[in-house]
Amino acid sequence: MVIDSFVWICFLGFVLLMLALDLGVFHRKSHEVKIKEALVWSAVWISLALIFNYGIYVFLGKQKAIEFLTGYVIEKSLSIDNLFVFIMLFTYFKVEAKYQHKVLFWGILGALAMRAVFIFAGVALISKFHWIIYIFGILLVVTGIKMLFHKDEDIQPDKNPLVRLFKKFYPVSKESHGSKFFVKIDGKRFATPLFVVLLIVEFTDLIFAVDSIPAILAITDDTFIIFTSNVFAILGLRALYFALAGITKYFHYLKYGLSAILVFVGIKMTIVDFYKIPILYSLLAITGILLISVLLSIAFPKKNDLINN
Repeated sequence: MVIDSFVWICFLGFVLLMLALDLGVFHRKSHEVKIKEALVWSAVWISLALIFNYGIYVFLGKQKAIEFLTGYVIEKSLSIDNLFVFIMLFTYFKVEAKYQHKVLFWGILGALAMRAVFIFAGVALISKFHWIIYIFGILLVVTGIKMLFHKDEDIQPDKNPLVRLFKKFYPVSKESHGSKFFVKIDGKRFATPLFVVLLIVEFTDLIFAVDSIPAILAITDDTFIIFTSNVFAILGLRALYFALAGITKYFHYLKYGLSAILVFVGIKMTIVDFYKIPILYSLLAITGILLISVLLSIAFPKKNDLINN
């Protein structure tokens, strides 16, 4: 128990250190994150995740290492769906590129806290009420099918329940004020549109967590593996956004791949008491689905993309 606590403390300390370096050193001044910088940071976060995965292999064994890698791939792939929302959100509010990193940074802090609550609650529920695993499984299958037929829609922030509730209790300025979340106007404190963007980012992650947490619970019930794979996927999300923001629109088959992954994981969850699909097979299936969806997107681009090019 002492060793477990020490490992948890070390990991959380590492996360806080990396976040402090990110905001306090590398992004102390607001600037536009160019694709080269984003690719470097993406490589850094992926490398750290793989190094951590190797550490799990050495100290916890092959099975736990495969569980971590599978969970990481699932969370990473599902988080790509967030990127489309971020792109539309920043475009709608006309958020300057140099301020986008700050919004995503604070959004990720909130996401880490919410994910922790979801993970510990999910593991506790499944360990006490095993039948809940079937509900999670059905939820994933239904979500996957809905994603398959879901049409892209314009973001309408004023209809967001969290934004509407916030505006009832706190005034929001009409104009943007740089990187500030709050300002004083005529002696009265206002939230800025940038803070509204942050609220929607948090709300979006809350919605996505409802899908992603049950998905990884189908792979393992080890709280440490679930939490750490989630954290590494989320920490690399900002860099991934800036690296892929301009090209995600070309991966139009990715939506079908993510849908297939959710359905596959949901089925795996619902049949777990009858047949347990080996973790290695799950990993191969998930990475295979992702790879096929990307290759199909490249091989068969949308007509609009061909015209624009």
